[in-house]
Amino acid sequence: MTRRPPWQAWLAGLAAGVFAAAAMAADPVLTVVVGGRALTHTAASLLAQPGVVMVTVPQDVGYKRRMTYQALPVAALVPGIAAGASLRFSAVDGFATTLPADLLLENAESLPRAYLAIEAPDTPWPPLKAGDTATAGPFYLVWVRPERGMIVPEQWVYGVVRIEDVAPLAQRFPALLPASGMAVDASVKRGFAVAAKNCIVCHTLNLAGDGTIGPDLNVPYNPTEYLRLDALRRLIRDPQSLHRWPAGRMPGFSVAVLSDRDLNDVLAYLRHMANRKVALPK
Repeated sequence: MTRRPPWQAWLAGLAAGVFAAAAMAADPVLTVVVGGRALTHTAASLLAQPGVVMVTVPQDVGYKRRMTYQALPVAALVPGIAAGASLRFSAVDGFATTLPADLLLENAESLPRAYLAIEAPDTPWPPLKAGDTATAGPFYLVWVRPERGMIVPEQWVYGVVRIEDVAPLAQRFPALLPASGMAVDASVKRGFAVAAKNCIVCHTLNLAGDGTIGPDLNVPYNPTEYLRLDALRRLIRDPQSLHRWPAGRMPGFSVAVLSDRDLNDVLAYLRHMANRKVALPK
């Protein structure tokens, strides 16, 4: 066999390294940050972990039907997470939700359990929508027994790209909070809790929050300032019934997800925050 000159061998090695790096860069990556330490994972590397199990979800939020996934318990991804911490799940489309770590790490058989479903590169999941190629993968936060802990659809996150420990939402974004000194059981305070769970995952309010999908809910105008109350209720229950927009991404919130009381509380919170606007940057 003819031996290559050293410079040719060096070039071949360089080319191989470049191609390998390009192939790695092409693989979707999940970043997990706990305690300031960042780790990156590909679908293949996660599927190789010994804790992977098969999880069946009878009524998947994204696919609206029964689905079975290869998945890891969220606890396996965040070893050493501090008690009382929160975890933020950020998606590729700008969706972001912050959840209590205690809820995500729960493993009792009588309560909801959180898993990160992993889409194998050689067996992709179905598209989320007809005529589109996008799936819920490659990383998807799913729940087993969600009905036992009032887990809402906005707490299922598909297209996850980053998981990190953060301070609670209210601590990081005080501009979201109602005025202090209100009664603990006030409708406005309850409305903030409901909005944080269902609305602030896509929207900001007072330019505060992690979500970047929808418009800000308070500046320059609050929706209670430009929509009649009945129209705003219709928008929240069924957005397409108020303004037909095939490309619209806001989901409807049924009574099963957002009770009439919850909806009333959210509207009370929005009306209250209309008088607590922050100044828009020039």
